[in-house]
Amino acid sequence: MASSSGNSSGSTQLQNSGSEEDLQHVMDQRKRKRMQSNRESARRSRMRKQKHLDDLMAQVAQFRKENNEILSSINITNQRYLTVEADNSILRAQVMELSQRYQSLNEILNYMNPSNGFFETEDFPMTVDPFMNTMNYLCLNQPIMASADMFLC
Repeated sequence: MASSSGNSSGSTQLQNSGSEEDLQHVMDQRKRKRMQSNRESARRSRMRKQKHLDDLMAQVAQFRKENNEILSSINITNQRYLTVEADNSILRAQVMELSQRYQSLNEILNYMNPSNGFFETEDFPMTVDPFMNTMNYLCLNQPIMASADMFLC
């Protein structure tokens, strides 16, 4: 009987070692599967990070391009502003000069006004010539008006 009990324990040991080998094999398979899954997950993560980095680099390039366009537009606008400012300075100086000329001409006209008696002297009394257009006398009292269009070339 002793031999039969030794036999059964030997076969149980064989079964246990077989099931241990199977268990070890299953655990190794799971471990390999998990490692492969982790590798794939890490690869996908690296791909996502690379895509995100590429997207950011493209965005940086786009922003730099837009920034250069804006700077160019600002430079053009500043140049136009300086040109307009210079033109305005010239026009202001012309307005001042024309205002002074206008004032001088009005003073001359007021001095030469027939009601002041400028044209009436002993040698040349003011007489109305019937052939002369009397409407011209009305023009003597009119101020001389200058327009900016006169100076355009």
